[in-house]
Amino acid sequence: MKIHVNAVHFDADPRLVGFIQNKLNKVETFYDRVTSAEVFLKLGKGEKSKVQKKFVEVKLIVPGQTIFVEQKGDTFEEATDLLIEVLKSQVKKFKDKKNIVEHKKPELVETEELVEDEY
Repeated sequence: MKIHVNAVHFDADPRLVGFIQNKLNKVETFYDRVTSAEVFLKLGKGEKSKVQKKFVEVKLIVPGQTIFVEQKGDTFEEATDLLIEVLKSQVKKFKDKKNIVEHKKPELVETEELVEDEY
């Protein structure tokens, strides 16, 4: 899986990028067909408190669908941990849904052909 991390209006620490990549790689254990992930790190604006909220958004690309999750926290690590839990449940739900649809495909039934030898 290719992971691309984008920090919006600031430079992300390489340790933070490594932390996020490590966490996202664990999502592949639930569904191995994940193609890529795009991560956006944003700082909250307009907050009255001195500590800005941190926002983490992930767009996970799987064949046939895009899974999008957004979380906020006091730190990027906290927001990432919350996001990974939600992302795991979304991926599991997607996988279960996909398996149900695949199992409901119609089966081919052989029919006997009419033979017109007796006319």
